[in-house]
Order: sequence, then C-alpha cells, then structure tokens
Amino acid sequence: MKQITGLLFLVLITACSGSKKAIEISKSNEKTEKEVVKKSEVEITPKISFETDEIIDIPDNYNPNQKIKKDSSRFHQDLKKHERSLHFLFDELLKKYVSDNGNVDYEGFKNSREKLLGYISILQNTFPKFDKLKPSKEQKLAYWINAYNALTIDLILQNYPLKSIKDIDKPWDQRLWKFGNKWLNLNDIEHQILRKMDEPRIHFAIVCASFSCPKLQNTAFTVSDIETQLTTATKEFLDDSTKNYISQNNLRLSKILKWFAKDFKTNGSLIDFLNKYTEIEISSKAKKSFKDYNWDLND
Repeated sequence: MKQITGLLFLVLITACSGSKKAIEISKSNEKTEKEVVKKSEVEITPKISFETDEIIDIPDNYNPNQKIKKDSSRFHQDLKKHERSLHFLFDELLKKYVSDNGNVDYEGFKNSREKLLGYISILQNTFPKFDKLKPSKEQKLAYWINAYNALTIDLILQNYPLKSIKDIDKPWDQRLWKFGNKWLNLNDIEHQILRKMDEPRIHFAIVCASFSCPKLQNTAFTVSDIETQLTTATKEFLDDSTKNYISQNNLRLSKILKWFAKDFKTNGSLIDFLNKYTEIEISSKAKKSFKDYNWDLND
C-alpha cells in the first residue's frame, strides 16, 4: 500500500457479467466467420482505492443502482479520461443547486437525489479504510464537513416539502446512515467527531438547513483548500448583518457563538476569536447580546 499524500481517493468500478456471451455466426462466400457478441448487463458498484491522490470521474448520468452495458458504455471511457477529487460529485451538486448567498434549491436537489445518494454511498464505502489509515486533521475535516452537509440535505429531502428542519421529529438524532459498523446521526458527527478536533471554525462550515445558520457554501470542502475555506466561511458569517452586528463597543451575535462558547474560548476570549476574523477592532469591554434564531428553511 502506497503512503497517502492527501484524502483523495480512486473510485474503481468493477463489474462481472451475468451470463455467457451468445455468439451468432454468419457466413459470407469468401470471408472468414464473424462473431457478433451480445453484451451482457452488469451491476455497477463503487470501490475505493487509496493508491493515488485522485479519483476517477463519474459522469453526469451516474446512478449507483443502474445497469450499464459492460463493453460499449461511454461510462467506462469517461472514467479513464477524467480524474478529480473525492468530493467532486458533491461539488457539482452544490454549484448547481446552491446560490452564492447560500439559498438551497431543494426541489432541484430532489430531482438529482440519486446523485446525492451516490456521493453518500462513496463516503460510506470509503469510511472503513479511511478510518484505519489515521487520516490527517485536514483530511478528516474535509471528509466530515462534507458528510454532515450532504446528510443534512438528504434528511431534508426525505421529509420535503417542509418549512423548517424542526418540523422533523428529533432531526439531529435520527441514525439514518451507516459508516462502517455504526449508524450515525448528525449529532454524532458534529459533537463526537468535528468538535473534538479543536477547530471552532467548523461551526461556520456545517449547516443545519436554516436561515440563521451559516450559509451553505456552493463548493465542497477539500483537503488542499480547507484552511482557506474555513477562514472564508467564518469571515462571511461574521460579516453577514442578518446573522451578526459587530461594532467596536456593541455586539449582537448569532446564538451559535453562545451555544458553543466553549469552542471559541480555547485560545482566549470570544472577543479574541472575533478579532481574528473581523476588520473591526472589538473592545474587550464590548457589550454582548444574542439574536433570536430563525429556523426557517434556507431555501
């Protein structure tokens, strides 16, 4: 096994034919016999390899449950031509269905749910080896932030249409997705995995499908860009006047900064944290209050 240089994976598609080829033989006067092969249909199942930094592209019409003709499909040609990162499929969906302001087209996502489920399936199939190989902090952050956001979208789609994620009974406690031998819920990923990584900026990257949440980024998080992406998400959230009001002596903040205050104080005070990501120099004596949280769907 080659040493991993980043959390990016090779999706290998394996297939096996279900029946023997049927050969029809036609004869011409002075020509040799010609075989006409009837191509069999096979199931396509994603397989993961850790031999490279890249994965092979999956085409737009990919469906993890569909049957594809083994020999003639353009699918296999595309696989050899294009290589992208593990999260390319999620990235394409985000670019298509999430606006620059973070508004989510859930109706569009619903029409492409097979692709979303295909991405979630890749994450699930990846997990056993991923977990054993002791990935870096950056690798884990990219993997689990994308997983959290993809699973949240899937949860909404399973209950769509709705006006708020809180219309779902205990939405963050539903164990609907199996990773390895464990059925996980959103609380598991947030509190037992991401929050234990000593990275408070994750609170501006994972999104609870609500108006007062940080905006859902319309690009997937990647290992190579994770530092920049987390910083950008944090600055955008703090600078959003619908979520926070920040001046030198007065703060009206999102309740995220209250609920998870402990996470923001690991290297100083809350104001010390805010001063790293805002252009305004906030006084250590600034008055703080917290805004009401709007749980309306972020559509």
